[in-house]
Amino acid sequence: MPRTIPLSEIRNIGIIAHVDAGKTTTTERILYFTGRKHTFVDVHETKDLKSSTTTDYMEQEQKRGITIQSAAVSAFWKKKKINVIDTPGHVDFTIEVNRSLRVLDGAVVVFDGVAGVEPQSETNWRLADNYQVPRICYVNKMDRSGANFLRCVDMIKKRLGARPLPVQLPIGSEDNFKGMIDLVEMKAYVYVSDDRDTPWEVHEVTPDIADKLGIQVPSDRAILAAYEQYRNELVDTCLEQDDEAMEAYLNDGTIPSADVLRKCLRKGTINGAFNPVLCGSSYKNKGVHQLLDAIVDYLPAPTDVPAIKTVDADGNPIGERVCSDDEPFAGLAFKVINDAYGTLTFVRVYSGVLTKGMSIMNSTRGKREKIGRMVEMFANQANPIEEARAGDIIALVSLQETDTGDTLCDSAAPVVLERMRFPDPVISVSVKPKNKADQEKFSAALGKMVRADPSLYLETDRETGQTILRGMGELHLEVTLDRIRTEFNVEGVMGQPQVAYRETITKPVEERYTHKKQTGGAGQFAEVWITFEPLERGEGIQFVDETVGGSVPKEYVPSVEKGLRMQAEQGVLAGYQTVDFRARLTGGSYHDVDSNALTFEIAAKACFREAMRKANPILLEPVMKVETVTPNDYLGDVIGDINRRRGMIQEQLERGANIAVVSLVPLSEMFGYIGHLRGMTSGRASYTMEFSHYEPVPRQVADAVIAEAAKAKEAQRA
Repeated sequence: MPRTIPLSEIRNIGIIAHVDAGKTTTTERILYFTGRKHTFVDVHETKDLKSSTTTDYMEQEQKRGITIQSAAVSAFWKKKKINVIDTPGHVDFTIEVNRSLRVLDGAVVVFDGVAGVEPQSETNWRLADNYQVPRICYVNKMDRSGANFLRCVDMIKKRLGARPLPVQLPIGSEDNFKGMIDLVEMKAYVYVSDDRDTPWEVHEVTPDIADKLGIQVPSDRAILAAYEQYRNELVDTCLEQDDEAMEAYLNDGTIPSADVLRKCLRKGTINGAFNPVLCGSSYKNKGVHQLLDAIVDYLPAPTDVPAIKTVDADGNPIGERVCSDDEPFAGLAFKVINDAYGTLTFVRVYSGVLTKGMSIMNSTRGKREKIGRMVEMFANQANPIEEARAGDIIALVSLQETDTGDTLCDSAAPVVLERMRFPDPVISVSVKPKNKADQEKFSAALGKMVRADPSLYLETDRETGQTILRGMGELHLEVTLDRIRTEFNVEGVMGQPQVAYRETITKPVEERYTHKKQTGGAGQFAEVWITFEPLERGEGIQFVDETVGGSVPKEYVPSVEKGLRMQAEQGVLAGYQTVDFRARLTGGSYHDVDSNALTFEIAAKACFREAMRKANPILLEPVMKVETVTPNDYLGDVIGDINRRRGMIQEQLERGANIAVVSLVPLSEMFGYIGHLRGMTSGRASYTMEFSHYEPVPRQVADAVIAEAAKAKEAQRA
């Protein structure tokens, strides 16, 4: 079947933002104004569980009024197909943003016009930087009290290190927000009401436009009075992208046409030279049409972005795969979910054509998959399709061997696509079924949730036999258990949250260990010489084979590394994972008969335990970046409380009429913070936090943690 939509007419975009900036509302309006929906539901109307927005269809999303799981929808605008992924704004679900950005070609970053750049906005922006995703900015909620377009633009510049380029100016603000000046067309779009179907009026932009439209607030009038300045900045910045138009402008003063400016804006957005900034109020139905125009005009088609890199077994780039139907099939599985349709594996097709019934290879795992059902998702609705082509985002039903981040490809032309990066979990809880009879069902459900979410980690405590679930935050773990209840019909019980401490070493140690055992029959023998050295934070575990002369046979070296990494999971201080060290295998010895892979693994484990005790081990704790937004009246109390929690104040920022206190606080001190904060500020303050880094635990605190771990271990033995 021939392609029906040219690649150049496709836009694969994500809508990303801090929680409550208006992502889902904007998505709802996009679907309505493109004709994909005949009505829309607002987020605040879903908490009775009787209705839902298109993309927030899960019970947990409706109850909390937030997006938890990214959802894919598609629409058409000006004959362009827009595949939209609405992503969560809460930090606990950053994994959804991470894997979405990995497969998208562009993004709309939504900012709250009052709050400006908020913490999760920064996190999402950095993720987009990592994946080199072109972005446009949309300053939403211009109708709210305290909204300030220029302050938001300034924050984008200073806090994100970006180059924001206003392509619109707001006409009024707060209750008097009427529309926007289009600096490309030099037209004023004025909305006569908030009704969803009321057309806007078009006015010429003249020096007296503020008087004509009844704009009285001095700051709003000042923006309109400076429209020529912003127009000139737009023209100058755009012409940096077009030498011919720049020459004509400089030589004879030829003003570039709107088409030339749009062409330059598109080029500059795609190459990352700047980020166009628009404004509006999605809730009041103002600015969404213009945002849609910007999406198709400025954000890239799959053919406009660099070809995806292919990598070797170690993740090093070795080539690329061009986005074209004529190339062999290659796609990236970026998400796995379980729903009424079974296991759905979401795939971005980067090249070639995938058809129903085709046999393909999972090149990441060396496994084969048979394509049965293929569907195009519209939120939670699955629409069957017969084929998928380069640039498409689809879901495959009931794949057996494929997880998030795996490459699917034509077995005749195998490649591994550039991999995804996932954050490490920082918090853990013990979990068990509410009823013992549900143990098997509960375990199966947990396994499916972990498979679907790479930021979840499941393990069994070796001492107690408890099942430990690790995640990105308390909300993340709570939602996971609640989803198991609703999706798998089995209830779980969660223990108290525990901090995911780490252990590391502070000085180099050389250790020699001989494992020797004789039990009547075959003996066991292995000797290893290993030098352990501390590394910088975040460098993980490095293993280097420096043996010479066959002192440790090459076939046994992987067993030494395996033993070290396994033992590193259980540190010598309090049983936490040991990180940030290099292990150099410098020598050893073996026996022709009594040595094997197992003996060297055992020797490595014992060598690790002995060395760690001599290497001045210390405890590391996760430190969170916390942003507490409070009225000025409570600022002193908030700062004092942060200091009592071993926090370090980094900066204080304006957040509309409030103050945002940015601090670094150990995670262990943040449990129960929301209740205390609400009580201290009469419910008027709020906070967000995200993982920042690991750092050494103060001696007094470390002693208490180690003592508690020893006490717990002793209690389990009794």
